[in-house]
Amino acid sequence: MTATATPTERPPYIWALGTFVVVMILYIITLAPTTAFWDTSEYIAAAKVLGIPHPPGNPLFTLMAHVWGLIPMVSDYAMRINLFAAATSAGGAAFWFLVAERWTRAILPSRGPRIAAAFAGILASAAAWTVWNQSTVNEKVYTISLLSLALTVWCVVRWADEPVGQRRDRWLVAAIYLLALTSTNHMMGVLAAPVIGIYVMMTDWRVIMRPRVIAAAALAVVVGLSINYVYLPIRAGQYPPINEGEPAGFFSKALSDVLGRVQYGKPPVTERMADFPAQLAMYWQYWSWQWGRDLGGFSRVATALFTFLGLSGLVALFRRDKRAGISAAALLFTLTLLLIYYLNFRYGFSYRPGDGGITQDMREVRERDYFFIASFAFAGVLFAAAFAAIIRGVGDWLGPRATDRNRWLAGTPVLLLALVPIIGNRHTATRAHETLARDFAIDILESVEPYGILITAGDNDTFPLWFAQEVLGVRRDVTLANLSLMNTEWHLRQIRRRPQEAFNPATAAAIWRPGTDQAGQPLGVAPPPGGWTMPTTPAFSLSTDSLSALPEIAAIPGQGMNVTDSLQITFGGQYLMRSDIATILLIRDNLGIRPIFFSWSDGAYPDNTLGLGPYLVTHGLVRKLMPTPVQLGGSIVNSPTLGPMDVERTRALLFGVYHPEAAARPRTRGWVDMPSASILSLYGIVYGGFAPMLLEMGDTTRAVQAEAVAEGVERALRLRP
Repeated sequence: MTATATPTERPPYIWALGTFVVVMILYIITLAPTTAFWDTSEYIAAAKVLGIPHPPGNPLFTLMAHVWGLIPMVSDYAMRINLFAAATSAGGAAFWFLVAERWTRAILPSRGPRIAAAFAGILASAAAWTVWNQSTVNEKVYTISLLSLALTVWCVVRWADEPVGQRRDRWLVAAIYLLALTSTNHMMGVLAAPVIGIYVMMTDWRVIMRPRVIAAAALAVVVGLSINYVYLPIRAGQYPPINEGEPAGFFSKALSDVLGRVQYGKPPVTERMADFPAQLAMYWQYWSWQWGRDLGGFSRVATALFTFLGLSGLVALFRRDKRAGISAAALLFTLTLLLIYYLNFRYGFSYRPGDGGITQDMREVRERDYFFIASFAFAGVLFAAAFAAIIRGVGDWLGPRATDRNRWLAGTPVLLLALVPIIGNRHTATRAHETLARDFAIDILESVEPYGILITAGDNDTFPLWFAQEVLGVRRDVTLANLSLMNTEWHLRQIRRRPQEAFNPATAAAIWRPGTDQAGQPLGVAPPPGGWTMPTTPAFSLSTDSLSALPEIAAIPGQGMNVTDSLQITFGGQYLMRSDIATILLIRDNLGIRPIFFSWSDGAYPDNTLGLGPYLVTHGLVRKLMPTPVQLGGSIVNSPTLGPMDVERTRALLFGVYHPEAAARPRTRGWVDMPSASILSLYGIVYGGFAPMLLEMGDTTRAVQAEAVAEGVERALRLRP
């Protein structure tokens, strides 16, 4: 055990590896077994097919995850990519450990307690609610950013400790290369740039005058950025199944728009989407979730404790190592205040100011805590500094009254505080056993007749379907049309371009196999003899150029229009969006050729916007568009909650195809992500609405089963973390 610490002391790489292993074990224990809602399915599917997810395209993620997915470490592909998120996040923790250990050398000279303090601090931040939750499923690209940030900072810290010379400057070039490279994953990684500048200016500013280093750095930037300008246009031009923005062409406007995120149409930062004090308050709300979200009233104590530790650690770094303190303060500033100002979010989904008055359209569609994940992870470095300062303080207080070894060990019990986030987040941060997104995707796809068109609403009812089709190979014969994305030109072109795949009855649900009716499970509409006929025409009859020319908004052509002799659309507003026009075209071009279904996740869209209510029949989680007004009788019965329903088809789906156990399973803290609760609630609505109908039909057993599913969903939605 050393009495002093020097910059040339060998970095504790073995202990960093140990940090990686411990954090990785935590994430593996709580790992999601499959996909999840929001962007998880989109990114897993993009990795599988080497596609292009939503802007800015994230080519670094796609390439890394695709290669990782080729390693047969587990049989389930989604779990492999979830392990990728866990590994990159745990890798980030390992490098933050190295940074923390190096920065605390001036605070705590004793190596053993210092390593323990660094480990404890990083373990606490690895168990921060958002960091933990995002590391157990590949929902976004941010775990790569965590790794990139930590590795970039470590490279520049290591550069400063090396002897002057070309060998040392390779660390600096590596940091600059990583900075450029990580921008092709997400711009979050670029937030390490101030640390590079501070270290250069406070260590050896003359390095910027050395031509050979400058040339190497410039080349590193060009190589790092090249992925954006090589992968995206080439792969987009090959038209993969997931090709958002379709940025084909090396100098195309489409590529520029994807990289510039034009699709989102955000205003300049000077035009605030919520007032800045409220945006600061929203960050504080997310910060308060991190350190003990499951602890009830004690969570406030945990928040206060770790806030104090973070600020104390920052002060300790300033007092003992100015360069480290300034770097830490700069990084904290960019990861919080600067990022809050730049992102310019609307009011948070669950943000509730005292005066109220915030309407739903003024809010974000989901919680945005994940955008600040880097600040929660970096906080572990500050915790480590605080722990080191406490241990040092106790040791200094004991002085000669204790042996050198004992006085440094006396303060180490404070490190047990690192367990608070693990204990306090263990229920809601875990993703273990959650399969609803995958099962919902299978359920809704299998609700659709062969070669059907399924019209969905947004991310959570569409991305899992992409995953099911492209990764699991489920019902690839179904054509998916997303109402939100049909407002873009590229989605319309991709629907038009997508080849019609053959329906495979051997891999589909049993109810779609010829002869099912004869086997004793009536469907209301029997499969035709020999199966269904595959359409030979594309879903849109218009050319891709004509689809691209559709207006973004248009005045309605009168009060209604006849699509066929028997089906009339009645408009519910004064204007039509591009997606409304596209929906009408899908109906016109496919009625009688492909069965058309609306997901119940569309809500009342087909009723209110297009007046199609009289033509819709509920089939479980979807509604089928009929060519003529629906007539009650036979298996078509009116449901008080779901309208005209094909009871035999619905019964076959609910009790022979669907996965109600995924929706109704017990959850200790209920459904955590309330913005996605609408998908879960669909099961409660459908099963709960069908239960009294089953009682009327005398099917008491299934009525009880349906009611149990509805009660399980209600219980999950009632509990709040």
